[in-house]
Amino acid sequence: MVFPRRSAFVLFALLVAGIAEGLSLTALLPLLSIAVGESSDDSSINKFMEDLFYKLGIEPSLDMILIIIVGGMFTKGVILLLANRQVGYTVAHVATALRLNLIEALLASRWQYYLRQHVGSLANSVATEAYRAANGFEHSVIVLALAIQVIVYAVVAVFISWQATLASLLIGLFLLVVLHRLVRATRRAGANQTQLLRYLLAYLSDVLNSVKSLKAMARDNVADAILHEQTQQLEKATRHEVMSRAALMALQEPILAAITAAGLYLALVTWKLSLPEVMVMVFLLTRILGLLNKTQRKYQQLAAQESAYWALRKAAEEAAASAERNTGTDEPSLRHCIALRQVAFSYGEKTIFKDLNLEIPVKTFTAVTGPSGVGKSTLIDLLCGLAEPDSGKVLIDGKSLHDIDLRKWRHMIGYVSQDTILLHDTILNNIVVGEPTLTIEDAERALYQAGAWEFISTLPDGIQTVVGERGGMLSGGQRQRIAIARALAHGPTFLIMDEPTSALDPESEKTICETLQQLSKQLTIIAVSHQPAVIDAADRVFMLSHGSAKTLSKGV
Repeated sequence: MVFPRRSAFVLFALLVAGIAEGLSLTALLPLLSIAVGESSDDSSINKFMEDLFYKLGIEPSLDMILIIIVGGMFTKGVILLLANRQVGYTVAHVATALRLNLIEALLASRWQYYLRQHVGSLANSVATEAYRAANGFEHSVIVLALAIQVIVYAVVAVFISWQATLASLLIGLFLLVVLHRLVRATRRAGANQTQLLRYLLAYLSDVLNSVKSLKAMARDNVADAILHEQTQQLEKATRHEVMSRAALMALQEPILAAITAAGLYLALVTWKLSLPEVMVMVFLLTRILGLLNKTQRKYQQLAAQESAYWALRKAAEEAAASAERNTGTDEPSLRHCIALRQVAFSYGEKTIFKDLNLEIPVKTFTAVTGPSGVGKSTLIDLLCGLAEPDSGKVLIDGKSLHDIDLRKWRHMIGYVSQDTILLHDTILNNIVVGEPTLTIEDAERALYQAGAWEFISTLPDGIQTVVGERGGMLSGGQRQRIAIARALAHGPTFLIMDEPTSALDPESEKTICETLQQLSKQLTIIAVSHQPAVIDAADRVFMLSHGSAKTLSKGV
């Protein structure tokens, strides 16, 4: 349903392969008749096949029948090779399509959606769930292929003895129904695995992000105990799946042997079929029942994986439902000022702004301060278009941000977050972050602007130095300057900083403030901060309080 064209091609190839196999099977009866020396008059189906060969201009001799059988099986093999090749490509495509669908939906969703998500769960969806869903697709194709083979064998068997065929099919279907409880148990175990993997990876991600503080307080054993318990629950769900699968296989084998023996007895004693017919019927019925059993086992494996597909699809649908607005079409410009006029904003029942008014002239350094929880970070979200006001307007050179193309506006922004997170990569890659339009010259220019080139030039590998996990090989001030360089690399006109010096020593803080003062001659800068040094360095200061803002005179 999700990949109709590829699935239709596979279905057609499997159908043709089944027909080729069926034609080769019909030649078995004349072959066995020749082998045991029986005439075509002994069996109506045998006579029918010989007449058909004559009509097609084929002499039903031993060598010709063998050629037909081998040719049919060879044709089937070639077609199945092509079909399985397509299956392999489709399985890889399914995994890729599911991953890209989720990634695109996540990147297009609103910022508030991210705040409610576990990074570990999303990583699990992209990696584990997509892989399991693709495996489920492969199992579904195998189920389809086996079902086609069952139909082909059943059609051939009907021509020999419809009574025996019908009886065998009914018995086989009855067994499928009886053993379906094991399939349901596997589906439940698979659903538990999907849920437990999400919980485990979400918690593991949180633990790894705070492992330093946990180890420092000797509380890593608590996290270890929780992870240990979740891992054991995952093991239990996996064990249930394995036991259900093993039980299904163990019960199918003796039942198949008993049915085959009963079929042989009925064919010889009750229906009194000829020896060639009995031999073909035993072969066909054994194959039919064996294929039905194999189909159920593959369906059981599909049931174990399908929950991953539905979980991944649900995650993508939820992200798509939270897609951010991007309906604006006006070109952004920043030549005069940024202004907020009578802005009101709330998170549910919690009011953040009631009547917020402020103005930020271009090429100035503006600081925003205030106690925790008054909306300093929310102000930044409004300026970036990550949040929209409930009422009022955010104006860029007099144009409402609602009417401006958000992506083009964001290309004009450089953003430095409160948590300076660097990649475990080189300084160069931490600045360009995979952007193909940025060059090493852009990175060097940004490092000069951020006041970082002096210390980088003293490093043995210079700009190619690897900074370690989360930038751990560098000091706090060095990490902050690289983060500023990252924000400046693409040449923004508006620089936004959230607590740029909160974790720095006085000397590093002084250096950053001097850097910002120099940058304000070229850029428009707004910095959210509690630090007196930042407030003193700014051209103007806004104090947020009780849902509004007031301008502070310097020195307050």
